[in-house]
Amino acid sequence: MSSALAIAGVTAVLRDLLNDGLINHNVSGLLGSTVTVSALPPDRVVPANGTESTQLNLFLHQVTFNAGWRNHALPSRDGSGLHRLSNPPLALDLHYLLSAYSAEELGSEILLGYAMQLLHEVPVLDRKAITTALTPSPAVDTTLPPALRALADCGLADQVEQIKLVPDPLSSEEMSKLWTAVQSHYRPSAAYVATVVLIESAKPTRPALPVLTRGPVDPVTKLERGVAVQADLLPPFPTIESAAATSGQPAATVGSIVELTGHHLDGTNPTILLSNSRFDIQQAVPAAGGGSSTTLSFTVPSVPAGLYQLVMQVIRPGESDPRRSNTLALVIGPEITTPMPMAVVRDGSGVATIVLSVQPQIQPGQSASLLLGTTEVPLGPITVATGTLTVAVPGAAPGEFLLRVRVDGVDSPIIDRSAVPPAFYNYRVTIT
Repeated sequence: MSSALAIAGVTAVLRDLLNDGLINHNVSGLLGSTVTVSALPPDRVVPANGTESTQLNLFLHQVTFNAGWRNHALPSRDGSGLHRLSNPPLALDLHYLLSAYSAEELGSEILLGYAMQLLHEVPVLDRKAITTALTPSPAVDTTLPPALRALADCGLADQVEQIKLVPDPLSSEEMSKLWTAVQSHYRPSAAYVATVVLIESAKPTRPALPVLTRGPVDPVTKLERGVAVQADLLPPFPTIESAAATSGQPAATVGSIVELTGHHLDGTNPTILLSNSRFDIQQAVPAAGGGSSTTLSFTVPSVPAGLYQLVMQVIRPGESDPRRSNTLALVIGPEITTPMPMAVVRDGSGVATIVLSVQPQIQPGQSASLLLGTTEVPLGPITVATGTLTVAVPGAAPGEFLLRVRVDGVDSPIIDRSAVPPAFYNYRVTIT
């Protein structure tokens, strides 16, 4: 694959190809003047004094994504977004405008004719031509600008697919809009597409190990079992369909029971794998109920409040290696552990200071606030992990209020959903 220098590399190779072709055909002798090849925007080709030299100009006016290679590679990240699995190439098509300039009558037509013949005879940029064009000789290497010397390492000659040159016929309306956009006078032109340039990152990936066998190998026949087939619409793999706290709360709390429902959950050594990329948490929690194929439960460990990815791992009956289920999201929220109800007395300036104990500890960088009835009181930045919140409520009104703690947008439980009808928990503070 190529590096980010490949776009400039293609332009340099095409310019070198045109320049060599004009020299080999002695076009300078035919026109009686020196012919050059440039790669400039059209508005910069003719100098400000108006003297127009004899030259070809190659202008990259558009870059588009190549549809054939757009979805070629595997996803670049795994489900957690943490590990890079592959480096999908950035596949690009380069659209060029080839224009001829000359102060002599018919000079532009002669130049354009030779240039189009050269590109017609070289429909593919072969690897040798690319290497020759981008690798300067030692005699001129030190005189080249740093940008041109860097093109030798763009990897264009080594990419898996060679670059093809395809005519790109533009209508008179498209050509008119293009020349109007570059704010330059029209010159005889032809459009081409160079396809495809593959730019790939060099970042390390996590490669998968090769497959040894397709299923267990029979010890007698030494044959693989192959693909196992079952007459069922359900896939024969552990699948979690829902994960919810048995208390009915929208967010599970530390020490609460979370019940999983699904199919093919039975087996030995059932384990719940909780992960949180923000805090770099990967924690295995033993699960209960491994004998049931449809339900499973576990106790929420002491981990920071937030959004977690939940995966169930189990060794299925008749198998020796563990299988992993699909991934579901699980919200773990804070909980007030201070004995309730509580009373707070305002100071002389009308400030009520409320001190609460919460679990789990609030981590540095998390946002936290106290909900006093229908009023939200934000806390300052959390710099150290803490399980105690001291909140000063300025201008607090006297009365009785329900209390909640909000951490990263997740509220502590306030509704007893087992009651009929539902009722508020007694997390109350009386301010006097």
